[in-house]
Amino acid sequence: MTDRDDWGERLQTDRPHSARVWDYLLGGKNHYLVDSQSGDLILRNFPEFAAIARVQRSFLVRAVRFMTRDAGIRQFLDIGTGLPTANNTHEVAQGIAPESRVVYVDNDPIVLAHADALLRSTPEGKCAYLDADVRDPQKILDQAAHTLDFDQPIGLMLLNIMGQVSDEEQPERIVAELIDALPRGSYVALSDGTATNEQLKAAVEAYNAQSVNTYHLRSPEHIGSFLRGLRLIEPGLVRSADWRPDPDSADITREQGHAVAAVGLKG
Repeated sequence: MTDRDDWGERLQTDRPHSARVWDYLLGGKNHYLVDSQSGDLILRNFPEFAAIARVQRSFLVRAVRFMTRDAGIRQFLDIGTGLPTANNTHEVAQGIAPESRVVYVDNDPIVLAHADALLRSTPEGKCAYLDADVRDPQKILDQAAHTLDFDQPIGLMLLNIMGQVSDEEQPERIVAELIDALPRGSYVALSDGTATNEQLKAAVEAYNAQSVNTYHLRSPEHIGSFLRGLRLIEPGLVRSADWRPDPDSADITREQGHAVAAVGLKG
């Protein structure tokens, strides 16, 4: 956890924050007027953006379910978790294996203010919450080691977070440092929006012009390169909705498919 004395300054309620805008797009209630206005601006430029957000959230559920049920993972490090909503990582994992341990990482003050909602672990398992930035992977790893055993496989969740890191901030180096710290048998789930639609790019540019955070759309190939060296689990790097969809999953339109996802195994 973190010192709350500076939360008022960090909230910056006069400018949109990514976690709060995402919460608005997912139909949540933990945001301010400036965030909903920014969300509406995105939707005016690209009406399917909220559907992409929901598709990304559904991928989280399927990826955690796969790691827990099929791969036997019992530890998760979820970086850039965002505001609590339905089917958080610990709820999915502990619903299958109650002894699962989950460490959430975020640096958005309103997310920190809602950490108690995330920390309701099963008695058999454990949840922890870190106030840290993905750009400081060593701090994350050092603090996560108080809850997770880095001698045992871990599921690393990097969902819609690397897009918040600019190319100048070397996202490849950050991901590599995180993966290097994982033991063999660990898995990495990655997803991000793609620069495959002009309207979407215009919507993100409009958002970046007014937000505290900026988001960087990349090509599917660039996003996939973050997992270089891992063995991708079938079906590999695909549209987020196409990664092992549930039988009753609704079809998505072409406009809702501008995000990719993959799960990789560190062998």
